[in-house]
Amino acid sequence: MESNGGVDESTRLLKELQSLKDSKRDIEARISALEGQLRQIQSNQQLNKKASSDCSNGGSEFGHDLTPDMIYRYSRQLLLPSFGVQGQSNLLKSSILVIGAGGLGSPALLYLAACGVGEVSALFIVDFEICRLGMVDHDVVELNNLHRQIIHGEAYIGRSKVESAAAACRSINSTIEIIEHREALRTSNALEIVSKYDIVIDATDNAPSRYLISDCCVLLGKPLVSGAALGLEGQLAVYNYNGGPCYRCLFPTPPPTTACQRCSDSGVLGVVPGVIGCLQALEAIKVASLVGEPLSGRMLLFDALSARIRIVKIRGRSLQCEACGENATMTQENFQHFDYEKFTQSPLSPAPLKLKLLKEDCRISSKEYEEVVKKGDAHVLIDVRPSQHYKIVSLPNSMNVPLASLEDKLPEIESALKSIDNGNAGVYVVCRRGNDSQRAVELLHNKGFVSAKDIVGGLESWARDVDHRFPTY
Repeated sequence: MESNGGVDESTRLLKELQSLKDSKRDIEARISALEGQLRQIQSNQQLNKKASSDCSNGGSEFGHDLTPDMIYRYSRQLLLPSFGVQGQSNLLKSSILVIGAGGLGSPALLYLAACGVGEVSALFIVDFEICRLGMVDHDVVELNNLHRQIIHGEAYIGRSKVESAAAACRSINSTIEIIEHREALRTSNALEIVSKYDIVIDATDNAPSRYLISDCCVLLGKPLVSGAALGLEGQLAVYNYNGGPCYRCLFPTPPPTTACQRCSDSGVLGVVPGVIGCLQALEAIKVASLVGEPLSGRMLLFDALSARIRIVKIRGRSLQCEACGENATMTQENFQHFDYEKFTQSPLSPAPLKLKLLKEDCRISSKEYEEVVKKGDAHVLIDVRPSQHYKIVSLPNSMNVPLASLEDKLPEIESALKSIDNGNAGVYVVCRRGNDSQRAVELLHNKGFVSAKDIVGGLESWARDVDHRFPTY
């Protein structure tokens, strides 16, 4: 009884502690928001007074539109001869939209907020409504985001990424105007959202979004800073800028779906999207401030393992491009009805693929497999994930035979079955989510292993339905 009492007390304390942490997080977020609003009101009051004074005196006492606070905050940028007061002034007047608050968007948003995108100075107070930093994302923060999405913290797990990112940006610079779009960017809302900004940063991770965003920017005449990162590599380019090509000019036909991989499937070293995201912020700053030579007509390729960065020239605007060519067919009306998922043969949503290749009698649930193990039924469990996945976590007594090498390893499976002194030994196949296991069972059936069955939902279903302590990744 004492043991149970201790467990109950521990559970109560943990719940109370979590409740207090949640309350603290909410209070801190509210304090940050109120401080930002108060500072903005005070700043606007000062700016209005100063604007009136400047108008009566014929201009700013400093000869430019930066306030003393701005001069001090951005002084290290102002000291740069190639940037200076004019570059900072242009930057402050700009509005930039970041689509995606993940691995790429995190550093981009932080640096854009820090450098003053969306702040208002006295001599262009009338333009307050167009000076803003916007962010679009419909997702929530998860624990496995945090190794690369540095704008988020543990306190925001389960909450909106846009809410988390906005709080982080305001904590860096409370004087800027931040617009939160807590929704997915679709053809139904893209034109309205993007039209409010001068420059767009594509920080998404899927093919439909890349085409959608590029087409939208072409229709609205907005320069687009596009980045991508996967594994240990990244790339970056500026599209639709000063007569340069758009994304469709380079890729009129979508890549095959096998080439469109996501971090959740192929992995990524956290710092790689960080590098590309920082470079996206840099390119957006160059475009906004009218400083330097943006990557229009060129593409930056980053190889993290070899520490090499290459700049390659890309072909110019295509006269045959459906979006920006001489006889372009893309209009705002047909854009809103264009099916980008069908065009690219890949989903906008990051939801994992769920194949249904087998009949029900060729499949077994994770709970049913648990019963096989508990009863001690003779069987062979084949894990068809790649070896690097198998090394992360695996079920006991499974043998790793990656799908790519399954046909060559059939003799090993035959040998494993013979080692079990039972002519009725079963063959079960598992993978991460239950897709490759179905492909494997199809192959096994064709090769004579007719009793083989896949475990529905793979290891993720095992963790969800059988063993909650089993790690997922």
